[in-house]
Amino acid sequence: MSEGTATTADLDVRLEKHRVELTGYCYRMLGSSFEAEDAVQDTMVRAWRSYDKFEGRSSMRSWLYRIATNVCLDMLNAGNRRARPMDLTAPSPLARAALTPRPDNTWLEPMPDGRVLPTNDDPAEAAVAKESVRLAFMAALQQLPPKQRAVLILREVLAWRASEVAELLGTTVASVNSALQRARATLAENDGTGADAATSDPLDEEQQKLLERYVEAFEGYDMTALTALLHEDAVMTMPPFDLWLRGPQDITGFMTTLGAACAGSRLIPVEVNGLPGFAQYKPDEEAGGHTPWSVQVLEISEGRVSGFHFFLDTARWFPLFGLPLHLDGPGAPGDRAVGGTGAVAGLEAEADEVE
Repeated sequence: MSEGTATTADLDVRLEKHRVELTGYCYRMLGSSFEAEDAVQDTMVRAWRSYDKFEGRSSMRSWLYRIATNVCLDMLNAGNRRARPMDLTAPSPLARAALTPRPDNTWLEPMPDGRVLPTNDDPAEAAVAKESVRLAFMAALQQLPPKQRAVLILREVLAWRASEVAELLGTTVASVNSALQRARATLAENDGTGADAATSDPLDEEQQKLLERYVEAFEGYDMTALTALLHEDAVMTMPPFDLWLRGPQDITGFMTTLGAACAGSRLIPVEVNGLPGFAQYKPDEEAGGHTPWSVQVLEISEGRVSGFHFFLDTARWFPLFGLPLHLDGPGAPGDRAVGGTGAVAGLEAEADEVE
């Protein structure tokens, strides 16, 4: 059967096999998990509606990427650029720590690896794909104008030829090469912020042991042990709050004051943004067991934790990751739904008490 002739059932199958890679592309473009999935759904709908006009002059994959690019560029015309807390403000000394939330559309969002990283038998290509969804690289992408962003992703991450990108964008090879040079220069200016690029995939024995020690220290809420694992310039962020902290002293100081309710937490490993991560459940004082509190994303540099990022909107993140909404414990009545803004409301209430 040719590219231009497909039954309805066949078209469904052929569109769906591209969903994960398209979601990864849209996520890199938009910086938002949910906007990326919306963009892909819009792409699929547009493909369905216009399939009778698809003449098979290009592959279906190229055609879908052209549609997805147009969808993303339309969405980015609104001018919103996703960011991390450290992209917007200076670090706060612990003594002046204030929990000020910003709207959801401010923040770079986490994404489960399985939704954006297709199965790849080539270890080198799989490593590039993982590196290209890490938070630091994603934040750097957000600094690029939309078309430069598309060019860099297509050329550097997806390894398209300049002629293919030019055809997709309706421009010239010279224009594509110029955009790529400018994008590379911008990324070079933002280099040096984030996880160690040499982090192995899968994690090597030393990195695995580091994570095991981290889990033991965090679940035991042992600040001495945690301090020994943190890089001297380690950062901690907590979107949707714009507060971020730098250095073990301020980080552990926060955890034992405003963050003291996290003592007794349990951590469940998750695969997120090509990095080590954990779903954090804190003790549920009302129902027993443990209730969702955050999705943690860890960055590792020089054998230590250089960054850990707590995404607190559990009502959105835990269903996205397919995580249970309650962990039972002795006397716990069983699963129950996550309500409202969960961790956000809890931290704000604790901040009010401290003040």
